[in-house]
Amino acid sequence: MRKSGPAGDRRIPRQRSRPARGAGSARGAAAAGQRRTSLLVTLILGGMTAVPPLSMDMYLPALPEVGRSLGSSAATVQLTLTACLTGLALGQLVIGPMSDRWGRRRPLLAGMVVYVIATALCALAPGSGVLIALRLVQGLAGSAGIVIARAVVRDLYDGNAMARFFSTLMLISGVAPIIAPVVGGQVLRITDWRGVFVVLTLIGAAITFAVWRWLGETLPPEQRHGGAALGGTLRTMRGLLADRVFTGYMLTSSFAFAALFAYVAASAFVVQEIYGATPQMFSLLFGINSVGLIGVSQINGRILVGRVSLDKALAFGLAVITAAATALLLMTSGVFGAVGLVPVASALFVLMSAMGLAMPNTNAQALMRTRHAAGSASALLGTSTFLAGAVASPLVGIAGEDTAVPMAVVQLVCALAAVMSFLLLCRPWQRRETPPPTEVVAEPQRREGTERREGAES
Repeated sequence: MRKSGPAGDRRIPRQRSRPARGAGSARGAAAAGQRRTSLLVTLILGGMTAVPPLSMDMYLPALPEVGRSLGSSAATVQLTLTACLTGLALGQLVIGPMSDRWGRRRPLLAGMVVYVIATALCALAPGSGVLIALRLVQGLAGSAGIVIARAVVRDLYDGNAMARFFSTLMLISGVAPIIAPVVGGQVLRITDWRGVFVVLTLIGAAITFAVWRWLGETLPPEQRHGGAALGGTLRTMRGLLADRVFTGYMLTSSFAFAALFAYVAASAFVVQEIYGATPQMFSLLFGINSVGLIGVSQINGRILVGRVSLDKALAFGLAVITAAATALLLMTSGVFGAVGLVPVASALFVLMSAMGLAMPNTNAQALMRTRHAAGSASALLGTSTFLAGAVASPLVGIAGEDTAVPMAVVQLVCALAAVMSFLLLCRPWQRRETPPPTEVVAEPQRREGTERREGAES
């Protein structure tokens, strides 16, 4: 990673498809340096995108205990998840455009510092109302990590390379859903739910330090624009939403995420309260499902991308999600009689694994529709997905803690909505790749000239 000026001005070069010509030793040293930089950036971006699942999943085994400790109902406790999700959604809508104007580093560091403070205060919350408010602030600040991580990927990669990187990113960030509930369950063995937030505070501080110390700026000043002003932000986002295909991928991603979060919000109560599993058993099952998601995402990035079109892989993933949600509804509603934990957990495993095809490919396809406003596009993607998750969260508990039917219904409805968005708006069978309306103001001639100069320099 090269440095120019103070730490805030560190830059990461855009990834090129071929190494520079020149002396063999110089070329080898440059390639090795680029690999080290790429690995470091991947790890840091993975940590940034892990902030939301860490904030959610480490807390899940403690949900029943939080209700008992604070004297709150299951629906009230689930509002702490909804508040965090709402913050994650709305924060991206602000921080994404800010990163288009001021670069990626400064908004990211500010958000992460506030996240650490809010998380520490969650450990001291005296009641459910205060905890809900602090979780909202935690989500608002933590949104900086995920929205800017997507924008950084768009700064550095294009096309299939971007899809591959998103799959790799899911490998790194996907470790969080595996480790988080396990760590949360173990923390509960030695302390109470407040200790979970203490651990989250330490993790947030470590990620913040890594960003400050090693993550360079990826958006040079000449490619920034005034989108952080209200008028410019609204014009940019209106242009993005006017692109039918971008909106289609955004909605597809949102509904798929809502189906995923219906599982996240309800699974602790379903597995522990209905089927009688311990917090440690729940953590194990949650981790197994996360392994499925990560494994399929790696198959997508390392095998399918370049051999199968992104839309075909996405369509197959949506079909599997819909089939698994249908099977889950039939089992939980009693159509097959009394069904134990193993069949229900198996259907959830299939559903979660198929998310490894849906999520990276929708993100890549949507972000390929814009070049100059990756922060705003990432903000729209993140806001819509987390708002969808926030809406799904309270719905799964609407019938109380004694049935899993609401979870299955929400998952099936969201899966069908994702399929309809993909078919009606994206229309992959008839689409020729054309730039969205927002590309008109992106100065393509100047950018192409810049890329040609980079190629000449290489």
